[in-house]
Amino acid sequence: MQTRLSTEERQAEIVAAALRLARESSPALITTGDIAAAIGITQGAVFKHFPTKDAIWLAAMRWVREALLQALASAQDRAATPLEALAALFRAHVEFVVAHPGVPRLVFHELQQAADSPAKREVRALLQAYRKRLLDLLAQADAPGHSGRAPDAEAAATAFIGLVQGLVMQSMLTGRAAGMRQQADPVFALYLRGLGVAA
Repeated sequence: MQTRLSTEERQAEIVAAALRLARESSPALITTGDIAAAIGITQGAVFKHFPTKDAIWLAAMRWVREALLQALASAQDRAATPLEALAALFRAHVEFVVAHPGVPRLVFHELQQAADSPAKREVRALLQAYRKRLLDLLAQADAPGHSGRAPDAEAAATAFIGLVQGLVMQSMLTGRAAGMRQQADPVFALYLRGLGVAA
């Protein structure tokens, strides 16, 4: 007998199933029937909780934004210095993708859409909040007694995000998200050298 879940629990289950399916398939190809089958409910039950498939992807992107930003904040809070916080953010992002490999496919899918959409705006909000966190940390790292050299903060933030995206793209090509872990530290060491900081 199927366990009866609250509306919030069922919605969370549907979102989690959609993200799991996105590990192997483009969000454009995933149907509400696929999502229903993945969790053992009817397609009609899915529509009781989300009026459209786009509403599911919007909820998924909201979850991604909240969960990733929380993971980054937690990693930063455990770091003793701004440079250690940058390293912690880098590793936390890698671990997030390893744990949720369907997320990059959803993000890239939304960014490729020509039209603006609520889900695309969630991606934009995530990237803006992420970039602000990086710029704040880079400003702290440039303070006396931290790095000893003033990096171009805008370029450094762009490079940081680009390095993570490069690892993500490589993992999508190989189909091995966990492979990001082996590359993360050497890649971040190169990043630090680019900032003029010894790794």
